[in-house]
Amino acid sequence: MNSIPDCPALRVFLVDAAVSVRRRMAALFGTLDGVEIVGEAEEPLAALAGIEARTADLVVTEWQLSGGTGVELLASLAQSMPHVIVIVLTNHASAWFRRACLTGGAHLFFDKTREFDLALNTIQRIAREHRTRALIQPGAHHV
Repeated sequence: MNSIPDCPALRVFLVDAAVSVRRRMAALFGTLDGVEIVGEAEEPLAALAGIEARTADLVVTEWQLSGGTGVELLASLAQSMPHVIVIVLTNHASAWFRRACLTGGAHLFFDKTREFDLALNTIQRIAREHRTRALIQPGAHHV
């Protein structure tokens, strides 16, 4: 939903092995003002291709993916698309996983069970900042 005319939405790409979880996240995140869900994937290679093809501004990924892990995706994104904001939203939320993801390139890390609302609020804040930046710097589309 994008309420400001001619103001680009924050383009969000979802990566999770479970289709039902991706659909739920798409439904919830897609209702946020200024957020557009531009794609989904369940494994790292398809995610990388989709993120690049759809020029995503923000990626929400799970730690455990089909055919790989979120850490592989984090490393690839950090190297090839460092402008993309990456949020890890996972049930694997021990201090070790948090540290591994943040060290591996994630910008933010949330426990899917205990911090989902915080993740939702954070994405809304990033979308507001994205809109503000787009209004101040017309033509700038990256967060």
